[in-house]
Amino acid sequence: MNKQTWQRTEEISHRIRTNPLGAGFKLASQLSTTSLVDAIIPPIDTRWNLVRELTLILAFVGFTSLMARVSIPLMFTPVPLTGQTLAVLLTGAALGSRRGSIAMTVYLIAGSWLPIYSGGSMGLFWNLASGGYILGFIPAAYTIGFLCERGWDRKFLIILAMLIGNAILYIPGLIQLSFFVPTEAILQLGFYPFIPGDLLKLGIASVILPTAWVLVNRIKGLN
Repeated sequence: MNKQTWQRTEEISHRIRTNPLGAGFKLASQLSTTSLVDAIIPPIDTRWNLVRELTLILAFVGFTSLMARVSIPLMFTPVPLTGQTLAVLLTGAALGSRRGSIAMTVYLIAGSWLPIYSGGSMGLFWNLASGGYILGFIPAAYTIGFLCERGWDRKFLIILAMLIGNAILYIPGLIQLSFFVPTEAILQLGFYPFIPGDLLKLGIASVILPTAWVLVNRIKGLN
């Protein structure tokens, strides 16, 4: 991010503080698309840029696979806190819409043959009760990336971006779950138990991303 773009970001941030509703919806059209990864590792010579892009995508596929292994029991819900969804949120925010959704597509395909899903599970997603959620990772990462490319990960709007992305992955998740459990049990098994953990993960992501931008900008001398 150059100094001119940073100044534009600060100008729009001021508008958000004085008129958050109006400025928030204008943000997408006034900021150039810049992801966190591109700010940290700027694009390189065209000949090597494809290698860079593939490396970043595979790195976040690996990151999501590792985070899917994290499982922390919570006292207030029978559903443990896993790192898989948090990894999806961070992948979309860090890589941006295009690469984030590609990374989740690769993750979906790789999990058909490799035990990289939550709890070390694997299989064709349409054969898994949780497969709809995994399919939802793709549009969720794209949406979060799209919003973060337009500055939503710098300020308080990151919370809204994360909520939108998290809500999106539930749509195919609950639809597919309906084929595996009775209709009256869908929300009890596929939505309500996940709310506490999701809120915690949203909070973690909402702290990590703006903090990362502050550090990047300080290093680059923009703050």
